[in-house]
Amino acid sequence: MYKNLLALFLIGILALGGCSSKPNTDQDPRKVVIKFFGAMEENDDTALAHYIDFERMMKPQSADYALSGDTARNFKFPTEIIDDLMDGGLTKQRWFSMQRIVNNAEDFGDSATVEVSFINPTTNTQYLTKFGLRKINDIWKIYSFNVRDGE
Repeated sequence: MYKNLLALFLIGILALGGCSSKPNTDQDPRKVVIKFFGAMEENDDTALAHYIDFERMMKPQSADYALSGDTARNFKFPTEIIDDLMDGGLTKQRWFSMQRIVNNAEDFGDSATVEVSFINPTTNTQYLTKFGLRKINDIWKIYSFNVRDGE
């Protein structure tokens, strides 16, 4: 009987150890971007909010991140950003009308970039951008959908 209890205790300890060593995908910038696109696809506003650095995202932009080109749309409230990334939002319409390829990440310690390709299926035109991420409380958050050199 004691052997059975000891065996159960050891299995429990090993199981707990296995859970704690499970990789945290919030620690991999590329996987965060992939999960971000999954949250967009599912219209999961809670998950989207988890992956966005709203403070930095709401700063005035010089170019629009929805691949529209001309005039930047600047958002004043986090809900405006979330709405833009869900069904009915301009960014989701544009990004999801194209094939999205999440390429390599460059990790610089507390910041990272993830290269994302958008390919127009009609014209085969590729739009290449880099998402900017930074660590906030050890979690990668997206602060820009179009990082410029020197940012």
